[in-house]
Amino acid sequence: MAIRTSRACDDEGLDEAHDINVTPFIDVMLVLLIIFMVAAPLATVDVPVELPASSAKPQPRDAEPLFLTVQADLSLRLGEQTVTAATLAAALEQRTQGDHAQRIFLRADRSVAYGDLMEAMNLLRSAGYLKVALVGVEQAP
Repeated sequence: MAIRTSRACDDEGLDEAHDINVTPFIDVMLVLLIIFMVAAPLATVDVPVELPASSAKPQPRDAEPLFLTVQADLSLRLGEQTVTAATLAAALEQRTQGDHAQRIFLRADRSVAYGDLMEAMNLLRSAGYLKVALVGVEQAP
């Protein structure tokens, strides 16, 4: 009685795999991907920083700036004149003599919602005035 082993007979034995097994490599890469996905947002945490005050000189104002004011009751004033959304474009044309390159200074009451301020900006854009400056109060350092 003879016992056969795989060493004794090469043609009937198991074939050896000569290729690289990439399964462990893929597992390691997926683990690293998960680690970086979790760690990346932690690297972008805001750090409190006290920024220095600007020493830039204020920009010179136009000879006669044109202010559009959105009041607390959402009424519009162009300079001192009360206007409506429908008459704003005509009033702007009259005040600027059709100069669409003129800057319009937009100011609003503190209680005006952001959406209402954006509606005023959209009215200016639809009238053809794209240079809009937002007016605010400077705070003392």
